[in-house]
Amino acid sequence: MKKILVVDDELPALTNIQLALQAHRDWQLVASCHSTAQARALLQTEQVDLILLDIEMPMQSGLEFARELSAQPNPPLIVFITAYNKHAVAAFEVFALDYLLKPFEDERFAIMLERASVIIEKNQQVAQIAAMQDYFRDQDAINAGEKAPLLNHIVVRSMGHIERIGVHEIIWLSAAGNYIELHLRDRVLLHRSTITFMEEHLPADLFARLHRNSIVRCDAMRSIGVDSEYGYFTALSNGDKVSISVRNFKRAKKLLG
Repeated sequence: MKKILVVDDELPALTNIQLALQAHRDWQLVASCHSTAQARALLQTEQVDLILLDIEMPMQSGLEFARELSAQPNPPLIVFITAYNKHAVAAFEVFALDYLLKPFEDERFAIMLERASVIIEKNQQVAQIAAMQDYFRDQDAINAGEKAPLLNHIVVRSMGHIERIGVHEIIWLSAAGNYIELHLRDRVLLHRSTITFMEEHLPADLFARLHRNSIVRCDAMRSIGVDSEYGYFTALSNGDKVSISVRNFKRAKKLLG
């Protein structure tokens, strides 16, 4: 039996979640709290697997409480509840396990619980909490007027799986709509980000953007050539060919040495 705690200052929201949980007998509702202070006191004596946490609450926001929890040893998983529109909650996809947009449907609630169950059963909570810690670290730097720290790893999430990928494992990256493809030595992973964000946050001495749609790891370059399919291209250590734009051709030759 997995244990869940709900933290929301709106009574209708608490009631809706309580009703939705009745269809999921493998989850036990430990308590419904109206504030982070109540939740903090309860967590001193009760261990839970998942917290459903409202973003906007008086005294202390859900984000600040999540920051507090993520700094503790063995914190529970956190899913945010929010009334923000879909554009505003896009940031949660970078670091959050999941979020519920009010008002949510039963099917969406069930999907969220399934994601949480898989993470718990596979003991992947550490990777998820690490993603949250990275997010708060970056926000602190930005709020202080500094650049966000460069990435040394990327947390990649998919349905039922979380991986922490070191940037040294990445051979190259390519744009794929609202996602990027991380090309590793023997596989490709899809990650929610943009090629521009990755260019700004990867170490510039290790990675180079040689085309508007791709970034390559400099020491993975093996040769440079030209053909009818790719135009200018670089052949990489994993056997892939990546196009080089005309304006970046001289830079690519310099990187190859």
